[in-house]
Amino acid sequence: MSDYPKFVEFHEEGPREGFQIEKTIYPIEQRIELIDLLSETGLKYIQVGSFVSPRYVPQMQDTGELFKRIKRKDGVKYTALWLNEQGFRKAQSAHKVDMKAQLLFYASDSFSRKNNNLSALEMREKQREWARLYKQEGLPIERAYVMAAFGCNFEGNIPTERVLDDFRFILDLAKEEEIPVPDLMLADTMGWGNPESVKRLVGALRDLAPEARIGMHIHDTRGLGIANLHAALSMGVDLFDSSVAGLGGCPFAAHGSSRAAGNVCTEDAVFLCHELGIETGVDLDKLIAAARHAEAIIGAPLMGRVMHSGGLDKYR
Repeated sequence: MSDYPKFVEFHEEGPREGFQIEKTIYPIEQRIELIDLLSETGLKYIQVGSFVSPRYVPQMQDTGELFKRIKRKDGVKYTALWLNEQGFRKAQSAHKVDMKAQLLFYASDSFSRKNNNLSALEMREKQREWARLYKQEGLPIERAYVMAAFGCNFEGNIPTERVLDDFRFILDLAKEEEIPVPDLMLADTMGWGNPESVKRLVGALRDLAPEARIGMHIHDTRGLGIANLHAALSMGVDLFDSSVAGLGGCPFAAHGSSRAAGNVCTEDAVFLCHELGIETGVDLDKLIAAARHAEAIIGAPLMGRVMHSGGLDKYR
């Protein structure tokens, strides 16, 4: 029996994750237009860019300028990603970044080394330092991610117990530091999940932390993104990262093609929720317009379906 939530919250990552994997560095004016269109859709969180090494991710080197030039809409949070203290300090000093503190864990040691140049255990211990830094800075920790939670292109299948061990660490850390338990995010970074594995892992995490809010970061790498999102919805998950037009992908995850690496598509996910009677607060037509603009920027067909077909309201 399904246990759908009444309302689902989407955090839009297209402007950051969508463009970081592209080989082309697209004009800042075009990306500003996309962010401004997304601001009008009803989405409450938009990840504008990241403060990371321009040597490794040159596509994000103008993130500070983006924050200066976007049109902010009341009620919308404009966030950024950082992976080390240098990036954190850059975000702090940039123009009006909505600082969203989160912790990052890796179920795959190989992926951790490729993405952060640290082992998974070293990265875990770093999070203890991060928790104290955020506490010192007066920033509540909103989320804790375990990445490659369903499988890894470098290490293959990931045991459930390895994933749960990271979440036990998170729960213990929250107790040690006397801070609220953050949202617990299962990240299918490389598209290994399927509906049954989603249900199993969400269920196992809920057994471990029954009072915590569970969210998902889903990639549609092998076409199961929406099926996996539906499985999560049926388990009561009400928080998702997504990308307009299905953009995205980690450039260090050994994807076969950047065009098949993207996050679950925001407009497809919103359409599914609305068809199931779940509220999102998002205007689907405005979101489709933003998706089509993203496709025009890229200059190639993108992976979203509803952006090409439209919704069903005009036929009803």
